[in-house]
Amino acid sequence: MLSILIPVKNFECRALVEELHKQGEELGCPFEILVAEDGTDENMLHLNATADTLANCRRIVKKTNIGRAAIRNMLAAEALYPSLIFIDCDAVIEKDDFLAEYKEALQEHKVVCGGLYHSESLNDSSCILRYRYEKEADKSRDAQTRNKAPYDKFTSFNFAIDKELFNSILFDTSITRYGYEDVLFGKELEKRNIGILHIENRLLHSGLEDNATFIAKTEQALETLAGIKQRIGSTPLLDTVKRLERYNLTWLFMAYWRCSRRRLKRNLLGKSPSLLKFNIYKLGFYISLNRQ
Repeated sequence: MLSILIPVKNFECRALVEELHKQGEELGCPFEILVAEDGTDENMLHLNATADTLANCRRIVKKTNIGRAAIRNMLAAEALYPSLIFIDCDAVIEKDDFLAEYKEALQEHKVVCGGLYHSESLNDSSCILRYRYEKEADKSRDAQTRNKAPYDKFTSFNFAIDKELFNSILFDTSITRYGYEDVLFGKELEKRNIGILHIENRLLHSGLEDNATFIAKTEQALETLAGIKQRIGSTPLLDTVKRLERYNLTWLFMAYWRCSRRRLKRNLLGKSPSLLKFNIYKLGFYISLNRQ
């Protein structure tokens, strides 16, 4: 028995809902699909009207955005069935046995991550920074690699979990802005020694932002990280910050960053952004937050 939960804000997920409904009817077990519009503009609510018409589907409309953590917790509270599948609204299903794979894995595991991947081609050149970033990350998103560091690789984009377990943890609603609510959730699973199984049940991520929007979201995520760094413990960025501090190189790096910040950002906003420069920009931006 599966509850499929999709948080949405200003995005059309009609095709996703229809494919999930088709696969759900072929499962041979009870299922439901809940779509939660989290502060979607009124003139865009019609985009997902399909969820109001299909059997076993229901749409919940929140006029005010309550945030990525709170909307997922609310969906879980509304769910009828003991197994939850969370899917982001900008996912695309390209395999016919997506739900069947989860159904089988959930028979023996309480937390299962399906993963994500990105298209081999980019249709909108304005999204080149996010695309390059994600394609580089895709190199280590196969299930075998993810299972080597199961908690670090946890993501809320596409995962399944036992409802009772989820309700004992929940996403942290003190995080109201973008970023790191899923990282904290993964850390809590690790703290409780709850196993995560990563499987090859990846979804295509279609919702890439243009360069400027991605940079702004990255900055917001780094601001979130700065506020919860003690709870996070370790990330590649935080580990780099610690190494700079250990060798007393923070001042030298920040002197370079302050002189280069505008030049770095121009590159990131351009037609051929560098991932190396993106990492330098992120590191400098994060350190600057702790020096204000």
